[in-house]
Amino acid sequence: MSKIYYSDEANQDILDIKKHFEIELQNPSVSKRILSEITQRIRTLEDFPKSGRKLSAIIDIETDYRFLGCGNYLAFYRIDGDNIYIGRVIHGRRNYIAMLFGELEQD
Repeated sequence: MSKIYYSDEANQDILDIKKHFEIELQNPSVSKRILSEITQRIRTLEDFPKSGRKLSAIIDIETDYRFLGCGNYLAFYRIDGDNIYIGRVIHGRRNYIAMLFGELEQD
């Protein structure tokens, strides 16, 4: 079984999601449900670390990032041996490529 670690950015993403639903939308029950959905989905990586799709399969960037759908959110992660590192948790409609890699130069 793999061990999951969260980056500071991923932890901040989760706090921002919580804040958005609890404070901005004043809906703590939805916040709890969404956060539970995200964390339960991420926990499946402990037993199936390669279940997420390779990011390089959908974009023309060489990267070892994989991603896993968690409802409307995407968890971006890397595998290193038996360790899984969650890099970011980003809403699927956001420009996650720019959030992960910054502005990329186009040829």
